[in-house]
Amino acid sequence: MYTGNYPQMMAAYNRWMNDKLYAVCAQLTDEERKRDRGAFFKSIHGTLNHILWGDRAWLGRFDGNSYPNGPIGEWLHEDFEALRRVRGEMDLAIETWAASVDDEWLQAPLTWTSKLNGITRTQPRWTLVTQLFNHQTHHRGQVTTLLSQQGLDVGVTDLPMLPLFAEPA
Repeated sequence: MYTGNYPQMMAAYNRWMNDKLYAVCAQLTDEERKRDRGAFFKSIHGTLNHILWGDRAWLGRFDGNSYPNGPIGEWLHEDFEALRRVRGEMDLAIETWAASVDDEWLQAPLTWTSKLNGITRTQPRWTLVTQLFNHQTHHRGQVTTLLSQQGLDVGVTDLPMLPLFAEPA
């Protein structure tokens, strides 16, 4: 089980990587971002929308707030700049929530219903928090591959290079 500042560290990593990723994506034209490149969510834009979709689903389960979400795979935002703005707002919401998480909260069970298959499950919250951050990293990896195929480099993505946590105190 994860304890300590895992959620806070991963929330900071999430923001850092999203800032880097969106900055590189902004170098592409709208047409290039939305081109079907054979990824699971087809395009860079589609994958970025899906990451936001997943974050809204999981954070809503954790903090009890309702975040607008459509069906899986449906774009939440057609416009890249709107998507980028809302992404920043979601990153702030994740960081705010993460700052409130303690070990007791992480160890408690959470009952949730999958938006994919409708199955209800109960699992320790720490497992589901891990899923939130794993899901982000997985799909950002897909986007970095699609960008790399366009000759664009996001740069270092390794967690120990996260500026907040990389420097000794």
